[in-house]
Amino acid sequence: MPNRLDQPMVYQIRVKGHLNRRWTEWFGDVTITPEDNGETLLTCPLVDQAALHGLLRKVRDLGLPLISAIRVNPP
Repeated sequence: MPNRLDQPMVYQIRVKGHLNRRWTEWFGDVTITPEDNGETLLTCPLVDQAALHGLLRKVRDLGLPLISAIRVNPP
């Protein structure tokens, strides 16, 4: 079933390195999950592509290597 245009899409962005949960406020409505393999998973609802690019810009500004960015179905 296609997503309604008025509902945010959920994205998972994986970066190399660990971010602790104190970065949540800087990133906004993002769940930060440090993983055992030295990567961090950022999970967040985003309203549009502009919001996705804004989040990716923040990742870039921190100097974190981007591993992947995928859209996932909401729970």
